[in-house]
Amino acid sequence: LCVCPSHPVTIHKMLTRSFKKTAAPAASYGARFMSRWTAERIPMGPADPILGLNEQFQKDTFDKKINLGVGAYRDDNGKPWVLPSVKAAEEKLVAHGWNGVFQKEYAGITGIKEFNDASVKFAYGADSPVIKEKRLATAQVLSGTGGGRLAFEFFARFLGKGTPIYMPDPTWANHLPMAKDAGMSLETYRYYDKKTVGLDMAGLMEDVKAAPEGSVFMFHACAHNPTGVDPTHEQWKEISAACKAKKHTLFIDTAYQGFASGDADKDAWALRNFVADGNDVCVAQSFAKNFGLYGDRIGCFSFVGSSTEEADRILSQLKIIIRPMYSNPPIHGARIVATVLDDPKLNPQWYAECKSMADRIITMRDSLKANLAKEGSVRNWDHVTSQIGMFCFSGMTPEQVGRMKDEFHIYMTKNGRISMAGVTSKNVEYLAHAMHQCTK
Repeated sequence: LCVCPSHPVTIHKMLTRSFKKTAAPAASYGARFMSRWTAERIPMGPADPILGLNEQFQKDTFDKKINLGVGAYRDDNGKPWVLPSVKAAEEKLVAHGWNGVFQKEYAGITGIKEFNDASVKFAYGADSPVIKEKRLATAQVLSGTGGGRLAFEFFARFLGKGTPIYMPDPTWANHLPMAKDAGMSLETYRYYDKKTVGLDMAGLMEDVKAAPEGSVFMFHACAHNPTGVDPTHEQWKEISAACKAKKHTLFIDTAYQGFASGDADKDAWALRNFVADGNDVCVAQSFAKNFGLYGDRIGCFSFVGSSTEEADRILSQLKIIIRPMYSNPPIHGARIVATVLDDPKLNPQWYAECKSMADRIITMRDSLKANLAKEGSVRNWDHVTSQIGMFCFSGMTPEQVGRMKDEFHIYMTKNGRISMAGVTSKNVEYLAHAMHQCTK
């Protein structure tokens, strides 16, 4: 832009003049920016059923209302609980930094090494041969969802788009779109028996054996979501042997280790048995439930290789998938988990706190069953206490669930799943009364 010195013109005036000459009428200006994203091209998506349920609950003014839909731990006052060991780890990080340094640098594609090392020891056991022999391809991921999506992307890329993955019927609802969006074909195997409100072991075994050799099967390591129904150790042994015989690849989702029974080693039994039997295994760990780090999105994905060389090749490809997906994972929650698991004082403190969460859930199961009997219910409610973990599959029908909400202001998913974390010593009697009235 050249301005003659003998005729100085301010930039403001020049811009003003230019704008006045070229500005289009408002209606014309708006017409140029009509959106291409019409309702015909982008329809309104359906609301998330659980989030929609929460919105209804928040608007309800009834003083005895109960929310049994949210899959997050609550204390006996119905409040979220930040574990004291987690608070202590955060205070330690604030005071001393990470490895003595105060920094917020990128963690790298596979995340924080100390976190990954602590995570696999937690899952597989500190003395696991796969750790000692360096046969694990390990990456920090965005909680369980991130680990699952990474696994499904890997399968789709190296087993082929459209490769079927067999999931338990039912399973956590998010598993389905995670696999579908990665390009896998969804299949199911029999798991829950509505008649017994328990495990359909015969159907499960038939489906594992009938699937094509080398299929991909997904299992919940413990505290199956949404049913709370887990196989026994003997049943897990049968399942493992059948999978090994058919050369299936197993994706293990473990989101409740320590939270299910209060014993982290017990909750890892099925996973460790699959590995000990020589199955082809990969694992997605989440630290949302057992550490209360819901919003930190902290998880670990690991793939067992037959050798160090194979594990290295797998890891190289996982990095290639991760890089354009989310580049690298968040650091804060991973530092908390690593600090807690590696600290000689915080580690046992966390185990005790995690057990206290599991014990509260177990106590509420016992109390709910007892109060149902007190109400005079003649139905068999043994499954309330035989199931494990955060969720109880009540066996209630969608119609009965509807009555629970409309008449008693108790909110739960249509499939009858109860989040036991929402049950407290203050509302369990009212809950039992409502369940009896709706099921008698």
